[in-house]
Amino acid sequence: MTHSTDDRKAAFTFIVCLGLVSLFADMTYEGAYSGIGPFLDQLGLTAAQVALIAGFGEMVSASLRYFTGKLADRTRAYWTIAGLGYFLNLVSIPGLAFVHTAGMAAVLIVLERTGKAMRGPARDVLLSEATEVVGHGKGFGIHGAMDQIGAVIGPLFVAWAVARSTNFAPAFLYLGGPAFLALAALFLAHHVRPNKGTPPKPKPPQPLPRVFWLYVVASGILAFGFFDFPLLGFHFQHTQLFAPQTIPLLYAGAMGVVGLTAFVCGHLFDRHGIPVLVVGVLATMFALPLGFLGGQVGGALAVMCWGAGLGVQDATLRSGIAQVVSMNKRGSAFGAFNGFFGVMWFIGSVIMGLLYDRSLVGLVAFGLVFQTLAAATFYWLRRPLAAVTN
Repeated sequence: MTHSTDDRKAAFTFIVCLGLVSLFADMTYEGAYSGIGPFLDQLGLTAAQVALIAGFGEMVSASLRYFTGKLADRTRAYWTIAGLGYFLNLVSIPGLAFVHTAGMAAVLIVLERTGKAMRGPARDVLLSEATEVVGHGKGFGIHGAMDQIGAVIGPLFVAWAVARSTNFAPAFLYLGGPAFLALAALFLAHHVRPNKGTPPKPKPPQPLPRVFWLYVVASGILAFGFFDFPLLGFHFQHTQLFAPQTIPLLYAGAMGVVGLTAFVCGHLFDRHGIPVLVVGVLATMFALPLGFLGGQVGGALAVMCWGAGLGVQDATLRSGIAQVVSMNKRGSAFGAFNGFFGVMWFIGSVIMGLLYDRSLVGLVAFGLVFQTLAAATFYWLRRPLAAVTN
């Protein structure tokens, strides 16, 4: 289907507006996320406890999307659901500034992830409608690059605040500013394209295609072997490999790599498809041995490899779903995908946290095995996916 120049300009403007929403939101929660590991270490938690809290938060964030995605498809209240999700971001992150116990910290971390679960599918449906006009890989890549700008600025801000006070609480409080701006940018996006997000009802109900579920399984295997930054940040703090204020700086660098990788891989995905994801997974597996076995230089390189891995996933995983699932089912599809992804991420994170306290070599081997298996599964899926999209 061809689109006019005006359609492409309008879709591009809308993608940029949603990119601004994610830019400010990422300033907030990625800024906070850069310090969660060291913050929990300061509260006296073990590696297994940090992995459990971070992993459980990610599981809630992803698994709830299965239900919020279905809710979005059923009600088509994409803007309202997204707005409520971003509002929780505004409440929970600054609240960490007043926390002195691990229990309350865990509650607020999970609350923020709940907000992400609410806004994710609804926003992705709105975004995917616009990316159909400019190209799914390109559109999601542009959006990914913009939100990573915020993901760089947020941790830099946290690093500055921690350097001043050697405490993470003031930084969490200041992050309420960009959280408010994210909500304001969402209202701007709605003003730019208020009539979007209301697809026609399907005739009759259509099940999600079999290849989608195979794609979900492959993504879950990838999540199972992909470690979370709070565990690596904990490792840096616990071993005193880096100073506390340096850890958010490293995370900011990783977010810059995520944005660049997402932008490049998004364009490549439109041309070459799923092999881009396969190559990306294989290329970023070095983060495991470098991060946990490689010392200070290896740790810095590992953070960059980890960011590249996230960038590849950000530009390609959602794009693949948008290619094989119709607009009317995308809320459910994004929800189901993120739900399974989050459960597998949680289980893998807990296992890696337990392995950290027993054997770093075992932790690295565990992650490498499952990331290799994921790459092989995606490679096998290249033909079924091509058959559906062509």
